[in-house]
Amino acid sequence: MLQNPVIRAAVAISLGAIGGALSRYYLGLWFNQLLGTGFPYSTLIINISGCFVMGLFTTLLIGALRTISLDTRLLVTTGFLGSYTTFSTYELDTAKLLQQGSLEISLFYWFCSAVLGMVCFQLGVICAKFFQIRNE
Repeated sequence: MLQNPVIRAAVAISLGAIGGALSRYYLGLWFNQLLGTGFPYSTLIINISGCFVMGLFTTLLIGALRTISLDTRLLVTTGFLGSYTTFSTYELDTAKLLQQGSLEISLFYWFCSAVLGMVCFQLGVICAKFFQIRNE
């Protein structure tokens, strides 16, 4: 059964998704406890850290495409990071802030998520390139 690439891919994505969802849930609880719930810090931190890991992993992956299996790539990117990052929750949090009449705070959150997400993705790329250079 696991010889079939379609089934293997589905299993890899599912296993990664379990880890990503649980990480998101428990880190979200921890960040809410640590930082409060007046602002969606947990979603923001999880999204930007997920962007960092995606940048790091995919950049490291470029040089190692032949050594990292498709199943592993799917497990990490589509499975784990796909369920760890929370774009739909980010949109829900933005809508809640807007409904609370907090236009400035909702725009700040919306903008920070997008900009910091891209910055962290690029930091992940830079870190990966640094590690590649050091290991050569």
